[in-house]
Amino acid sequence: MSENVLKVENVTMQFGGVVAVDNMNLEINQGEIVALIGPNGAGKTTAFNVVTGVYQPTNGAVWFQGEKIVENHPQGKMRQQYKGQHAGEYSRALAPTPDAITKLGMARTFQNIRLWKSQTVFDNVLIAKHCRTHTNFLSAALRLNRKEEQAQRQHVEELLELVGLSDVKGELATSLPYGKQRRLEIARALATEPKLLLLDEPAAGMNPQETGELTAFISEIRSKLGLTVFLIEHHMDLVMDISDRIYVLDFGRLIAEGTPAEIQNNQRVIDAYLGVAEDA
Repeated sequence: MSENVLKVENVTMQFGGVVAVDNMNLEINQGEIVALIGPNGAGKTTAFNVVTGVYQPTNGAVWFQGEKIVENHPQGKMRQQYKGQHAGEYSRALAPTPDAITKLGMARTFQNIRLWKSQTVFDNVLIAKHCRTHTNFLSAALRLNRKEEQAQRQHVEELLELVGLSDVKGELATSLPYGKQRRLEIARALATEPKLLLLDEPAAGMNPQETGELTAFISEIRSKLGLTVFLIEHHMDLVMDISDRIYVLDFGRLIAEGTPAEIQNNQRVIDAYLGVAEDA
């Protein structure tokens, strides 16, 4: 049986009178590529924000690698301290910050590219290694961390080679073509050494050739790095080609789950999102 990596349990996210995510339940197993699709405004990015600690859910919980990492807290109740496998390494509440969740092994990209514009390609990735640094300020100031820094730089070189950006490592991030900026953002996420990689519309703004290259690239990094991938995407060719399973969200509620073939033939999904081809 596959190891469960992510479990979203009865999660609701409400903003005033608007319910963006309504009682969501989903699971992702080790090594899978799972897509979350649905119309604009369906609540997909909100779900990502709950999973990664940007939002504290109104109700429900998130489990990562068998441990509860996020849950709702009734108004006025003191935050409970997190206790689990990593309790000795991290002291945090069950409403952790995104950086604490990143340290656990979860990384994400964003719908709108968020690179450090004044930094080079290499430095954009190197900065992300900070969350895996074991030295403190004093040892860094005294240059006692040279071995660790050297290892980090070597890892960045390997990541840039993997994503095909070694030849532009000294260029400013914003000088890259759009498709390569997307790859750089993924490389920066990979620098945090994740077990679960969340991609929020990675093909947004790409032409068909770039989308095809991205499809092959995601499959490649899943295989080479042993990653589990959870993605939001509107490019159905990419979704159907790459996904092991698909969840469909509509008005904050999951309306279907299954293989790409099952989703393509689900009448409720067709009515809500996919539609029918003109020549059908």
